[in-house]
Amino acid sequence: MDASLSNNSGNALYKYNTNKFSLYIALGSIVMMFTAFSSAYIVRQSAGNWLEFPLPNLFYVSTAVILLSSVTLHLAYNSFKNQRESLYKSLLIVSFILGIGFVIAQYYAWMEMFAMGIDLKRNPSGAFVYVISGAHAAHVLGGIATFIVALIHAFSLPFRVTDKRKNRFQLVLIYWHFVDFLWIYLLLFFTLQR
Repeated sequence: MDASLSNNSGNALYKYNTNKFSLYIALGSIVMMFTAFSSAYIVRQSAGNWLEFPLPNLFYVSTAVILLSSVTLHLAYNSFKNQRESLYKSLLIVSFILGIGFVIAQYYAWMEMFAMGIDLKRNPSGAFVYVISGAHAAHVLGGIATFIVALIHAFSLPFRVTDKRKNRFQLVLIYWHFVDFLWIYLLLFFTLQR
């Protein structure tokens, strides 16, 4: 056994690298799920009886919101590493609020689709948009849950920059950037398929 892994900090680093590897495995499975959704969308669209409709503008607004949340979360992480406690906490709160804002914008976009007569039953084109964007929103809610844990740690633990806390924050950051880029892919996919 390597001597660096025999001490406590080495074990903690090993544990968090294992957690990061596990996160990458989970992200890979999410990619596979959305690849399957995309393939099913294309196959069903080519089968006919497909209603084309404009995407709600709120989908584009929510894209700006989630992009901004990724930027603020990354800045929060950098502030944490640079021991700028108040900026780190403030940016973490802003990121959390923007994450909630994304989900709210998605909800109102779905309501806009429903008001246009696009529902889950009338045509498969609408059902696919609801299901795919809804599955993404569920993953965003998972990210918001990690924000809540990060906020609890930020405000309940004494402020210290440790490897353990940096690695834990990196897991949140990686996951959030992933759901951000996944949404950009989905929006481009929906737009280019019209």
